[in-house]
Amino acid sequence: MNEVNKDIGARVKELRDLSDVTTEEISNELGINEEDYISYEEGIVDFPASLLYQIAHILQVDLALLLTGEESRMSYFDVTRANKGVSVDRSKEYKHENLCKKFINKKAEMFIVTVDPKEDSKPSLNAHTGQEFNYVLEGSLKIFIKDNEIILNEGDSIFFDATCKHAMVALNDEPAKFLAVLM
Repeated sequence: MNEVNKDIGARVKELRDLSDVTTEEISNELGINEEDYISYEEGIVDFPASLLYQIAHILQVDLALLLTGEESRMSYFDVTRANKGVSVDRSKEYKHENLCKKFINKKAEMFIVTVDPKEDSKPSLNAHTGQEFNYVLEGSLKIFIKDNEIILNEGDSIFFDATCKHAMVALNDEPAKFLAVLM
């Protein structure tokens, strides 16, 4: 078992218990099977970043608390230096770097997301609460949203309802990097 998974799972479980929320209640709210949810808490399976975002929203805590165990404390600004964001490798398909971990009461979560090229032309779709904005920094992406396939190149952006099933793949056998803002 990965120690990071176990640590995040333990923090989620503790906060869920402190909030008097059962595994059945939270799994229903997340729209997943209770046994699957428990495997996340036990650190057996990696938490997808989108699921952690939803859990933070349900438990009314900052995502940074789930990821790092540290309370957010900055109320005026939070600087994240280049390549110093909190790494959130919570999915096989994407690498996330959280860009704002210490600002209290954030209205959004910001990530630099890297998608490595792979042979599958269509990745597994996911959905989460809120809205999402993506701005392509490097490379090209194919975005799948509901029944749509949209190609975005460097400098392109998209804003969408994140409750719609969606996924991204890197094109041209090169990694793609984009700024993702979840609201």
